[in-house]
Amino acid sequence: MTKMIDAQKIIVVGDRVLIKPEENLQKTNSGLYLPPGVSEKEKVQGGYVIKVGPGYPLAMPTDNSEPWKEESAVNYIPLQAKEGDFALFLKKDAVEIEFDNEKLFVVPHSAILLFYRDEELFN
Repeated sequence: MTKMIDAQKIIVVGDRVLIKPEENLQKTNSGLYLPPGVSEKEKVQGGYVIKVGPGYPLAMPTDNSEPWKEESAVNYIPLQAKEGDFALFLKKDAVEIEFDNEKLFVVPHSAILLFYRDEELFN
């Protein structure tokens, strides 16, 4: 697995995922192979999930009968992504950023094609 950056200062919003790309990806550490046509056309990119947003916000209940009540906390539907997952995503939907001299992608959850989760990496 590649070196992880200190992402404690980053807050990912909504249904987005912060991914550190894997360069020259033909085979991942986990054994996932990408066909040459995919990497040549650069339509698909792979990398490791660094940080995950809270998810899809749920609509607030419309109870206007007591407007003086305090706002309740926003509830979210959580995302499937977890920190440390290997993600394969559509590069055209990602936004490339640079943080601490590292190239990263902010990817909407809907642009992610698959995850590879190796639970042994966390033990």
